[in-house]
Amino acid sequence: MSADGIPQVAAVLGSCTAGGAYVPAMSDESIIVKGNGTIFLAGPPGQGRHRREVTAEDLGGADVHTATSGVADHFAENEQEALRKVRNVIENLGPRTLAPAAGAEPEDPHYDPEELLSIVPEDNRTPVDVRELIARIVDGSRFHEFKPRYGTTLVCGFARIHGHLVGIVANNGILFSESSLKGAHFVQLCGQRQVPLVFLQNITGFMVGREYEAGGIAKDGAKLVTAVSCVDVPKFTVIVGGSHGAGNYGMCGRAYDPRFLFMWPNARISVMGGPQAADVLTTDQTGPARTGGWRADERCRSGGLPRSHPCQSTRKRAHRTTPRPGCGTTASSIHATRATCSGCVWPRPETPPLQRRDTAFSECEVQLKI
Repeated sequence: MSADGIPQVAAVLGSCTAGGAYVPAMSDESIIVKGNGTIFLAGPPGQGRHRREVTAEDLGGADVHTATSGVADHFAENEQEALRKVRNVIENLGPRTLAPAAGAEPEDPHYDPEELLSIVPEDNRTPVDVRELIARIVDGSRFHEFKPRYGTTLVCGFARIHGHLVGIVANNGILFSESSLKGAHFVQLCGQRQVPLVFLQNITGFMVGREYEAGGIAKDGAKLVTAVSCVDVPKFTVIVGGSHGAGNYGMCGRAYDPRFLFMWPNARISVMGGPQAADVLTTDQTGPARTGGWRADERCRSGGLPRSHPCQSTRKRAHRTTPRPGCGTTASSIHATRATCSGCVWPRPETPPLQRRDTAFSECEVQLKI
């Protein structure tokens, strides 16, 4: 059914055992009810003579599959909530035409976008909940989040911008294996439903270390990068903070052909952040004889920051443009983010197919220069 483009949504209201466990696992999206819904290949009676005592909820309940395994996508407290979530999933199945008009009446965000001026930190190392940004960009501040309890450092979900349905992929910390798998699943889901993607980048990279390398972080990260590079829907990228290292690849950086890449004035883009590069240089060049008497950390930090500035990356075509020739203000960037998104995620219906992308670029750039 998936190959024929038929959506599959599962609500787990009871037990799914053995072969039945694959029904929700292979669905596009699944909802599981706390206390009643269970998914496992073999229940507690089939665990064997040497099993320890476990309950069905401990083995394959809602908490396990929404927060740990990621088999189920949505957690519901009861059956009524589960059925409401099914309706929400159906609502976000996406358009079926190549260039649809807005599917809903445009709305202003419920939260004032001007509040972003006090939310977005000047220092990119200061953490900020990306949901606060999303709430001030999307229509009505409504956001249907995908797998909210799993891979929590990557926030994915559906929303509308000026009436257009979009899938949002936003960083809420460093990328782990779970986050990468969740992101790959969501990107492929948007590709199947023909829903445009909006990436909100604030990423230093993927998690590193012996434990994570042994756990296959490179393999899982590659799945996200592959999904982003292969998905055949319009992509729109906004760098709201840092964009460093391999995280730029997984979050649809310049090389992955977003229709439009927009950078807020407080954002920075580089192969490696200044502090991280300083640590590498300091480790590599130990001793006064090799460093020539200068401190590698100070020199790298002072040299790396200007090179990662939005004006520098614009000149080198790392992204399309900043809001104004003088790199603008954060306020103008915020307003341009929402205004240009609806004009870029889908081309105009009357535009000839071979000219869609160029037209979208020119329209966006005109809006930003006004």
